[in-house]
Amino acid sequence: YSDALSAADNAMTFATVVNAIATRSGLSADFSPKPLENAPGNGLHINLSLQGQKGPALPDAMIAGILKLASEITVFTNPIEDSYKRLGSFKSPAYVSWSTGNRSQLIRIPAASGEYRRVEYRSPDPAANPYLAFALLIYACLYGAEQDLKLMPAADVNLLSAGKDETDKYEKLPCSLAEAKEKARMSDFVRQCLPPELIRIYCE
Repeated sequence: YSDALSAADNAMTFATVVNAIATRSGLSADFSPKPLENAPGNGLHINLSLQGQKGPALPDAMIAGILKLASEITVFTNPIEDSYKRLGSFKSPAYVSWSTGNRSQLIRIPAASGEYRRVEYRSPDPAANPYLAFALLIYACLYGAEQDLKLMPAADVNLLSAGKDETDKYEKLPCSLAEAKEKARMSDFVRQCLPPELIRIYCE
């Protein structure tokens, strides 16, 4: 764990070092979201926690903010066509939901306490720019706190195998890059957080 900027630097450094060592060994490291069609993809689960605050380690409004804005920021956490081949299969999330245990959810709250209690955001993949992804998640947490959003009930069920009567209760994450781009283009939140040129690069 580290502050957001250092964590993003570390993520970039890790990928660079792995690629360099693989190449030196005559191998190739594949960080793409879905390198093998019939196997689990590569995720970039992002863990967030608060430090030095008073009160609960994970305020409900923080989690609610991420959930409310998840679809609007998906193009930045899942920025290529192959990103959408991964989502919704092999326990990668397809719906806007959370749980303390079930690994098919967008947000999982691992069994930990005190300073180790955290949010695990499970949709991003390694094609994402970690600086952008981390920044948008922090802004989403702040949005939830500022709006005093209420957290939806936990989805303690496997939504990837649940029936339509259960899955219809939840918003679906974008199913394609085109849909994710449109969600971001229409988002007041994204326009407030990112400069127009950056939005244009990702959404056009």
